[in-house]
Amino acid sequence: MNLLLVALGAAVGAPLRYLVDRAVQTRHASVFPWGTLAVNVIGSALLGLVAGLPADPAVIALVGTGFCGALTTYSTFSYETLGLARAGDRWLALANVSLSVVAGLAAAYGGLAVAHALTP
Repeated sequence: MNLLLVALGAAVGAPLRYLVDRAVQTRHASVFPWGTLAVNVIGSALLGLVAGLPADPAVIALVGTGFCGALTTYSTFSYETLGLARAGDRWLALANVSLSVVAGLAAAYGGLAVAHALTP
């Protein structure tokens, strides 16, 4: 059953990642990967929220592993960072790594804090 829940969550998360990435990236005339940063920060916040709630293991499988796992993308983050560095945009590559790590951790912590505020 958990495998099916993970697959269902991923079936929603992966297309949403693509749509959000494209929607964000087309609004910027920059090579900086704003779309990937956006989905990773959103996914980190949601995962922090889910992790902090007293959730059923089925919810964790559906939302945490499936949806958030497919929404966020470490491989694309790595690929785009490498692309920036190889193109000579080393400062943008460094900014992408720094911003992604700091914003992702802050978002996860924020989601966790919201969960703690919502639960007695």
